[in-house]
Formats: sequence, C-alpha cells, structure tokens
Amino acid sequence: MKKLRTFFALLLLISVNSWSQDFDKKIVNWYNKDGVGMNTDNAYKKLLAEKKSTPVIVAVIDSGVDIEHEDLKGHIWINEDEIPGNGIDDDNNGYIDDVHGWNFLGNTKGENLVDVQLEMTRIYARLDSVYAGRGYEDLNDEEKTSFDLYKDVKESVEKAIKEATENKVSFEDGLEDYKKAHEELDSKCGGFCNFKQLKAYQKDPAYAEMADDLMRLMSYGFNFDEYMEAYEYWCHELDYNYNLTIYPRSLVGDDPANFKQIGYGNNNVLGLHAEHGTHVSGIIAAIRGNGLGGDGVADNALIMCLRAVPDGDEEDKDVALAVRYAVDNGAMVINMSFGKSYSPYQDEMIAAFAYAEEHGVLVVHAAGNEALNNDEGGNFPTAKYPAMSTKFNNWIEVGASTRYAEVKLKKGYIKQRGLVTDFSNYGKEMVDIFAPGHDILSTVPDNQYDVYDGTSMAGPMVAGVAALLKSYYPSLTMFEIKDIIFDSALQLQETTVVRPGERPKLVPLGDICVTGGVINVYNAVLLAEERSAKK
Repeated sequence: MKKLRTFFALLLLISVNSWSQDFDKKIVNWYNKDGVGMNTDNAYKKLLAEKKSTPVIVAVIDSGVDIEHEDLKGHIWINEDEIPGNGIDDDNNGYIDDVHGWNFLGNTKGENLVDVQLEMTRIYARLDSVYAGRGYEDLNDEEKTSFDLYKDVKESVEKAIKEATENKVSFEDGLEDYKKAHEELDSKCGGFCNFKQLKAYQKDPAYAEMADDLMRLMSYGFNFDEYMEAYEYWCHELDYNYNLTIYPRSLVGDDPANFKQIGYGNNNVLGLHAEHGTHVSGIIAAIRGNGLGGDGVADNALIMCLRAVPDGDEEDKDVALAVRYAVDNGAMVINMSFGKSYSPYQDEMIAAFAYAEEHGVLVVHAAGNEALNNDEGGNFPTAKYPAMSTKFNNWIEVGASTRYAEVKLKKGYIKQRGLVTDFSNYGKEMVDIFAPGHDILSTVPDNQYDVYDGTSMAGPMVAGVAALLKSYYPSLTMFEIKDIIFDSALQLQETTVVRPGERPKLVPLGDICVTGGVINVYNAVLLAEERSAKK
C-alpha cells in the first residue's frame, strides 16, 4: 500500500491510530446523514422502508478482515460449495477451504506476510544487477526502455532513503531525554501531563529540564507515545519499504511473476494487521441501527474477504488473482482501497480488470492520499493504463470529502478546509466522484471501533452505495448503477474548494473531478427507482 510521503501524512497516520474508544458524537455516522453526508439514513427511512432486498456480494481486497467482529455478523460471505476444514478443494477452484475468501499473503504452514518493500524498491533491486554501471551506449533498443525505468526508480528510492534516514536521525536526537521525562513526569500525571501540569513542573528544579523536554514535544504536536510511533515509522521505512537486500515474499513461496500459478496462500482471511480491511468492511456492511460504532451503507451486503495488501506495496499478481477470484465467486462489486506508483505487470492487470468488465462486475478504487493530480498518471491500479485508449467502463475512482461544506480563510490561511480533504488525490479526468473520507468511525479487529481518514474510507462508501442499489434493484446492471451514482451525485461543481496540495489555491469542485459532485444515496435511490421502472 503506497504510503504518504509528507510530515503531514505522518501526523495523520499517528492521529488515526491513537484514538481511544471515546468518540466525538459529532462524527458518529455523519457520513450517513444529510448536508454533505450521503443522506443514507433518509433513503432507508423514506424510500426503502417498505422494500425488500437481496444479498449482494462485495469483495474487499485489502489487508484482512476480522470476520468475527460483532458488527459484521451475518454480513460475511460464505462459500456454500466449500466444506470447512476438510483440507479439500471441494469446489475445484484451486483454493482449499476458501470458506470466506482467500489470503494471498500466507503459506500452507499458516504463516502470514506483513512487511514488504515498495514496488519501486523491488524494481530497483531486480534491475540493479542488470544495469548497475552501464550506460546508454551499452544497451540495445529493448534494454533502453528498462534502463529508463531503472534510472527513475533508482533516483526515487535513493531520495526516499536519504529522507527517511534524516528523519530517523532527527527523531533519535533527544530520544533518551524524552523517554526519561516521560517515565518520570507522565507517570506522575497518570498518563500524559497537560500544559498546566508541565508549567507547574517547570518551576521545580528537580523536574524543570524534563518538563521543558515534554513541553517541546507538545509544541511539535506530540506526546511521547506519538513521538515513538513517528520514530518507528521511519525505522520501518528503512528496514522494509526501502530495503534492497530483503526478500519477504519467500515466505509465500510462489513466483510473483507467474500469474498462472494459483492456490498459494491460505484461508486465514484475518491474517495480521487487519485494521484497515476491517474498517473498510464496516463502512460497507456494518449492521445498521444497533448502536455500535457507525452504520454500514448497505444493509444486505456480504463481504468476501481477499487479503492481498501488506504493509508496503501489494504485488500485481495478488491483486489480479483476487479480482479474478471475486468475479468467479459471485461478487458484483470489488472494493480496492490501496495503490502504488509503479505496476510492473500491466498487461496482466489490464486482463484481470477486463475480465471483471466482461462479467459486469463494478470496480471501486480509492484515488490515493498524496494530494496529487491523477490525470498526470503514476497511480496504480488505474482505470486507464498507458496501453489503453479509453478507460474501463466498470470503474469508479473516488476522492475523499469532509463534513465541512465551506472553506474558511483567515488572513490568507485556511481556518477550515472545506469540502475536499487536503490529502486526497484528484483529477478532472481520472477521479470520478468524491465521498466522505474524513473522521470516519468504523470497525477494527477484536470488536473495537476507530476513526480513520483517507480515500481508503471514501472508496467503500461508494462500494456500499453500489451494493445497496443492486440489492434493492437487482434488475439494474452494474454499469447502469455506475451511471446512476454519477448522475445522482450532489451537484457541487461550482462549490469553491481548496485544491489538495496547494494552499490556499481555490478552485471549483468541477475542476478536480469528473462529476463535480459528492455521492448521495437518497438521490441515487430515487433515480434507481425511476430507471428500474422503465426496464
């Protein structure tokens, strides 16, 4: 999974993962309400109350899913053609005991892969043995194309290593002092000292220096635990994401270049570090109205769990086979909340998504969190690979919106961001629609709930809407449902937003996405009712 590359992103990751189970009531279920939410609740209450629905399978290709979560019970797909635990491939699909989906990041011993390199690191490591020390004059025409890629990834990886090393060193400076201050003072405060408590300790000669250290951390926006998370983040990048000397994939035991080799992995769809995939699944299908966490968008969706996203970049092969698995096993919607900057096996990826398109399966993809223009390319998977002349017709690319309708500026600075998050990727041609992706409360493993930000959260909002429409209006094709989602978007084309990555560059929403709108369930149900009646 492509990581964010700015210090802001680091703060975002820390703030997301350090929430307790005490949540601001303002954010609980905001995305299902009216205003700049999706108006989901009103759609169920006023338009769908007397209607019946049929189950719709949504494949979640992600980091793993806690299928035992209290808020997902009854909403996990079951492969009825497979007998659990007998060690036999009963349905002859190449996957043994795939009762709830498949884990492409494991092995037959039950071990699970988690930490891997970024794709550019893998490419650099693979090509370095071929092109290190060579120049254009040594190459034939075919080699020159690969050499250009080699130079590109080499520059990117070495720049990233330099940045990560500098950040690691900067966090190491003073680490022991901060640790001592934390152990001495924070423990006295029963957790973390607040500003008032630290000011008091500054007056005590025995604690003044330590209080100064913790005040300095506070000025940076950290408590000690968050500081350690930041330090460990940079260590992890150097140990795994940019490490040219490791090959974690050996745990799986397959050849990631051989797309005909299937059946590797295991049926443990939880795996390790399943927070992200469980959060995504809850957005789509958490039980509605039970008072636990947030409500899922679709009340009759079944989550097919496909673990293919490690901590680092996913392999093209795992994603392609997961897409084919989803299609072959009845999924009507595929959610993909991940992305990376390079895709070495693009022909295979095109073939897999074309397979989904041929079978009428809708693909929903998160646009990414780098505040970049996707029209300029370099974000994979994509609705339009370089070898393609037109986009896939079964694809929806989703940017992240907030719960704030208006931009507020003060003396040229942004006081309130407005409708579009500051991290979301965008694109007038390549990002189709925006959906809530900020302050999203949803499920995480062990019957817990947490608040995450990201286009990873916006994508499943749209996948959930697509599943909802298909469940209540089964005569509609997924292509027709895609058109309904686009045509019924809350039209905000002229609404002023801050273009992500530019502060304070103000533009109309219509300049940064295809529809110029935010997804709206109420409008979509009205339109689905109208169009299904005409069939």
